[in-house]
Amino acid sequence: MNMKKLLFAVVCALAFVACKQGKSDADLAGAQLRDSLNRVIEQKDTEINDLMSTMNEIEEGFREINEAENRLSLARDGEGANREQRIRENLQFIQSTMKQNRELIAKLQRQLREGSIKGDQLQRTIENLTKQMEEKDKQLQQLREELDAKDIHIMDLDEKIANLNTNVDNLTEEGNRKTQKINDQDQQLHTAWYVFGTKDELKEQRIYDGGKVLQGNFNRSYFTKIDIRVTKEIKLYSRSAKMLTVHPASSYTLQRDANKQYVLRITNPQQFWSTSKYLVIQVK
Repeated sequence: MNMKKLLFAVVCALAFVACKQGKSDADLAGAQLRDSLNRVIEQKDTEINDLMSTMNEIEEGFREINEAENRLSLARDGEGANREQRIRENLQFIQSTMKQNRELIAKLQRQLREGSIKGDQLQRTIENLTKQMEEKDKQLQQLREELDAKDIHIMDLDEKIANLNTNVDNLTEEGNRKTQKINDQDQQLHTAWYVFGTKDELKEQRIYDGGKVLQGNFNRSYFTKIDIRVTKEIKLYSRSAKMLTVHPASSYTLQRDANKQYVLRITNPQQFWSTSKYLVIQVK
């Protein structure tokens, strides 16, 4: 075989391989496209089935509510010992089914919002279902008013109202207790005691004992109780005064009045009482 024939054979072989490879790539791309389309169709089918299932449940709920309303009307206008029992059971069923329908409508709205299926008709359907629920609410309220007008009280509803009132009373009582506790704590926080007397008087009450102040079992009833926010001046009625308890010097002054008797003026109550809530002053 000469060189030209050999070259021609090689070119033909390469062309055949390229053609076969191109066909394989095209087949693969086509298969992938078909799979993708099938998945989209399956997803749409699933969403449509879910939407239809939810709407069917809602319609079934409305049908059951209508039937229960008819039974309730018959029981309301009827007689018998178990009349209120039948009214109560049907009313409870209506309330439960309406709650379920509200949840299903919310689910339908969520499916429309999050899904790939959109449409004005579907949106209008949801709006109509919502209006039906609003109408049912009005009908149920009207029915309650008619029952009240006929002095037909549903026991469990009365109990719920009674329980609600009890809860309100309990909350009010608890609030009053908490308020009182806060007031008591606030009062304690701003309460202090003071006493002034001669050395012998203070010893007699064991307030000043063995050169120490407020040690041991001293007579607390001998002290005067004050509110530190109010009492900021204490007249000592003596020309001699000595502080036996320790208080910051910058928080008070001891000054004489016109009669040369000492008066304790507390200029900074919080600071003054920060070291001790008891004040002891020795006078003569």
